[in-house]
Amino acid sequence: MIFGFGCAIIAGFLLTAVQNWTGLPGVQGKMLAALFLLWLIGRVCLMFPDLLGATLTTIIDLAFLPCVAFVLAKPILAVKQYHNLFFVPLLTIFTIANAEMHASIYYPSSVSTQYAGYAGVMLMTLLISVMTGRVVPMFTANGTQTPKATALPWLDKLTNGSLALITILLLLHPAIGINNFYIGLILIFAGIFQTIRWLRWRPWITLGVPLLWSLHLAIKALAFGLILLGLSYLIPEMPSSHIWHLITVGGIGGVILAMISRVSLGHTGRPLQAPKLMSLAFASLVLASLVRSFGPWGFPEKSMIFIDISGLLWIVSFTLFTIYYAPMLLKARVDGRPG
Repeated sequence: MIFGFGCAIIAGFLLTAVQNWTGLPGVQGKMLAALFLLWLIGRVCLMFPDLLGATLTTIIDLAFLPCVAFVLAKPILAVKQYHNLFFVPLLTIFTIANAEMHASIYYPSSVSTQYAGYAGVMLMTLLISVMTGRVVPMFTANGTQTPKATALPWLDKLTNGSLALITILLLLHPAIGINNFYIGLILIFAGIFQTIRWLRWRPWITLGVPLLWSLHLAIKALAFGLILLGLSYLIPEMPSSHIWHLITVGGIGGVILAMISRVSLGHTGRPLQAPKLMSLAFASLVLASLVRSFGPWGFPEKSMIFIDISGLLWIVSFTLFTIYYAPMLLKARVDGRPG
């Protein structure tokens, strides 16, 4: 889910966005097909690890993000937009986290699968935090016909910097011991900064616009999840293993569904008006995160039931997206423009 599903979404977002950033044609045709096949082969190899053997499977899986980074960097360097190169080293760090995940299979006594996964989740959270900081104020202003919230650079630096710090600590877990007190403290600060920034974007004005309230709710789940997760590292009675899912399902999953629902309309030349039943999809994902995070916490003996319900709600959400958006994405743009 982190390095297969999540990183595919990141690659799609970045390779689409770079065309808008640079004004140059985006990757398409044979190059795009090659990237997709590389991703797909990696998924097949991980599902059937004996197909090509462990070593070749690892190499194929790790090759995807560096290839995306290379394709992403070319147009950015061509127009000298060096500030957008931030995403290239980030993809490299994602590859390192994925390499740690693979290393945990070969060297389970030295490398933790759990912490490699946690590092991947925090990297995803960091990328989402950077991305939402860039686009959510604009989306909110445009969608509600209100003034755009003014960015506070110091707040963005504290919000993203705290996430970057916790990511580094998790990535370095095989080499250094990590004190849970400091992890908890940094997570709480990250959640508080994220909440302050979210409140400055005035989420209450988005309640009549599904494409906006779904995005704002996901950011709230991310912020609240970070605070709760931090508290779980300070209070042993709080089950951090369940709280992580508030970040992954409600935060990361919610932002992904809200963003692909919006950009799919924009990039197919359609008005930014979500199909009516997409509100049900957004609400199902919110419910999935709450059921998965708090159900097993309150009733541990019923954990598998809550996990199954949450999984079903996730499937409902993305099935509704597929039903409504697949026909749009499989046709040419309605406005006749390339894309």
